[in-house]
Amino acid sequence: MQELNFKVQRYLPGKEKKPSIQEFTVPFRQGMTVLDGLIHIKEGIDNTLSFRSSCRMGICGSCGMLINNFPMLACHTPVEELETDRVEVRSLPNFPIIRDLVVSLDALFEKHRSIKPYVISSDMKEAEEPIAEFLQSRDELESYVQFAYCVKCGLCMAACPTVATDALFLGPQPLGQAYRYCADRRDTGAKERFREADSPHGVWLCHLAGACSEACPKGVDPALALQLLKRAMVFDSLRLRRKRAPASVAQPAAESKPKIDVPEFTVK
Repeated sequence: MQELNFKVQRYLPGKEKKPSIQEFTVPFRQGMTVLDGLIHIKEGIDNTLSFRSSCRMGICGSCGMLINNFPMLACHTPVEELETDRVEVRSLPNFPIIRDLVVSLDALFEKHRSIKPYVISSDMKEAEEPIAEFLQSRDELESYVQFAYCVKCGLCMAACPTVATDALFLGPQPLGQAYRYCADRRDTGAKERFREADSPHGVWLCHLAGACSEACPKGVDPALALQLLKRAMVFDSLRLRRKRAPASVAQPAAESKPKIDVPEFTVK
């Protein structure tokens, strides 16, 4: 494979009625990603091409795109894995297009904020003026840490069929993060998130298609998080609804003088 045929979506709202496809020929090199190809186009062929990227390491989630009809991170997708010399790149579905491959994530962030994505503590004094860390066991961490890897790339929202049919549906990313914080032993805000998730456009609209988990580049498995959230809301199996004692605060170690081992000497 010496050359790649990049088919890239172009669209400028207000000046064009609908998106179109423009083709570019990009030289192939070993290990190149889809993002590398787009950068080559922008720097050497057409500097008007617009796309979003930042870390180039699959961490920031900025370069989410529809690549060969599947939501992926462009920086995390080697063209060799596509097993074809044709790369078709479009903007993420279920999001309004700003220009070319750039979409607006405002709705995602607004929904994310609505579920209060932070630890709500019953001890506000300690939360605002901490004197030590809140204690957490390894098992308590394991109950939610998988869902804490979300990078807010929006791929799960783009893949979700319910988001495609209901723009007000909270979606897998916000609801998955709602469970992440509810399951956190340090948090006491589960009831507030339950009320948001129990809305007409909340968690009950999810019919477990699983497309969100398939698209997630970080292995978060939002589909699992939504089912666990449903279980917690209905059966209270994780003790998220009833009052529970807040996580204890680590106590400073008592001051003590260092012990010095002094060898014994025999005086003659």
